[in-house]
Amino acid sequence: MTTTKNPKEILRGYWGYADFRGSQEKIIQAILDGKDVLGLMPTGGGKSLCYQVPSMAQEGICIVVSPLVALIQNQVDALKKKGIKAIALTGGIPFDEVDKLLDNCLYGNYKFLYLSPERLQQELVQTRIEQMNVNLIAIDEAHCISHWGHDFRPAYLDCAKLRGLLPETPMIALTATATAQVAADICDNLKFIDPLIVKDSFERTNIAFKVVQKEDKLYQLKQLCSKLEKSAIVYVQTRRMAEELSRFLNKNGLSASYFHGGNTKVEKQERLKLWLENRVQTMVATNAFGMGIDKSDVELVVHYQIPNCIENYFQEAGRAGRDGSPARAILLTNQNDIELAKNQFLKTLPNAEFLKLTYKKLNNYFQIAYNEGVNETFQLNFNEFCMAYGLNPILTYNALKILDQQSVIALSESFSKKTSVRFLADKDQIFRYLESNHQKAMIAQMLLRTYGGVFDHDTKINTALVAKKVGVQEFRVINALEGLHKDEIIDLKAKHSDIELTFLVPREDERTINTFASKVKELHQIKIDNLESMTTYVGNDKICRSLQILRYFGENHKKECGVCDVCLAQKTTPESSFDSIQKKVLSLLYENAMSSRELSALISDDEKVVLAILRGLLEDEKININTKNQYYIDRE
Repeated sequence: MTTTKNPKEILRGYWGYADFRGSQEKIIQAILDGKDVLGLMPTGGGKSLCYQVPSMAQEGICIVVSPLVALIQNQVDALKKKGIKAIALTGGIPFDEVDKLLDNCLYGNYKFLYLSPERLQQELVQTRIEQMNVNLIAIDEAHCISHWGHDFRPAYLDCAKLRGLLPETPMIALTATATAQVAADICDNLKFIDPLIVKDSFERTNIAFKVVQKEDKLYQLKQLCSKLEKSAIVYVQTRRMAEELSRFLNKNGLSASYFHGGNTKVEKQERLKLWLENRVQTMVATNAFGMGIDKSDVELVVHYQIPNCIENYFQEAGRAGRDGSPARAILLTNQNDIELAKNQFLKTLPNAEFLKLTYKKLNNYFQIAYNEGVNETFQLNFNEFCMAYGLNPILTYNALKILDQQSVIALSESFSKKTSVRFLADKDQIFRYLESNHQKAMIAQMLLRTYGGVFDHDTKINTALVAKKVGVQEFRVINALEGLHKDEIIDLKAKHSDIELTFLVPREDERTINTFASKVKELHQIKIDNLESMTTYVGNDKICRSLQILRYFGENHKKECGVCDVCLAQKTTPESSFDSIQKKVLSLLYENAMSSRELSALISDDEKVVLAILRGLLEDEKININTKNQYYIDRE
């Protein structure tokens, strides 16, 4: 492959930058020299340019493997706007169209083919890639390939197939979050040959990392968002929490929206556009949001719940301050959060015994005989299956995912999708409607009794549970819901809970699970260790936050950041400043009784200083406190 253009000319011509930064130039030169590269670069470090520029400098096409459809689409759209030909090969595309797109890559002078790792499992895709003039293979979010990584995806192991298909083509793997163990695993799995390993410092000097302990997290979130000048992201763990916090902020006069996997494609596009154009200031989102999105002016990232690992936390927090301006990454927490995190992330991990139980019940459910079942495909109603055997749905969900990862079964992509309902009519309209529609009345009434909030927002429902309570078959519930939807009584998002399931190995019960039981135990231990590292970080108020993060990733920095909550707490408040704040407190309390929260909001960001002053004034009997926990001055 011949270099046709100077990389700096390409950088200036297409991206408008005068020069490279960090290790970009070193990485690009190594690729042009035909070397494999592992690039460990922080969020916002310009990873995509490390493969886009060298590919543009050569004849041929670059294959990019990326984990998220939104990330792929964002990158492809950005390239197209620059006049660069790029194709996205994501899920849901018919075979004929896939065939046509691959033809375009062969004969249409396209420069980039983006695809998900699952696409590499298709024989058609492998055959066509082998025929292409590929100048570079790029594996984005490469930590997904490692068992030790925080977001391991078994399909990523298929990336190694590209080495067999294109043995002479250099490969680059990129990630913003990798420990030494993960980095070694990436090189090993991708069969790198004498790679250049580049690690830019993960230090983000413009971000103030803070852990804020607050019992009333809602109030604190409102205070943080009310002081925004630019934009913010609030990360949560569940879709419902995203919707609830968005409503809370809007009710308090703040501009917010929510973004999660339950949104339609159109909703995602509309909400993202509003946020990117700063017509919505705060986006409340689950953790996939923000990956690959080019928005540099995020001044605040809030984690409303504890993430499951430092890698996820740092990657998400790193979406703040990408323009180099001062920014904050705040983890809001209270005494209950650590236990909640353990319940959410650890108590739902199925052990080997539960895997054996689930697998055995699955075989019994479909009446598969011992040593039979290979390549047989079935439709499974997940809710009915769990209820038939009294299985915990969350544990069972995770068990099926593990069986899928370990190639015991293959699950369809629709797995885990739910049905949601929201009542559109008011209560009087519903009452009149049900009087003349007796068959639907029982089901509608059961929904109203079982699920709170069905008038306010889309509410996930378990159709099998509703059927059991009413005493009818589940298909009658589904038919009734469709009727209510047609008559505009409810808004129904009826996504099949049925899944297509294929058995990949003959039934051997315990022996099937025993082959990978120790591996599952090892993977669970990684998750336990990851959460422990995260909770240790949250609880450690003695070491600078930035130093804690950097040391986790193997960087032995000595200099404290000076702006995190730990560093600020170690700074003593000058006596003159302390006296000034005390005078403000007394002045305000002379006018009105106030809570410590109200005083802090009016006087200082450092609530600890205000609380220390209030304690001193109480001890000196200069102020009093009433039954509403308000401080006041007795002027009698």
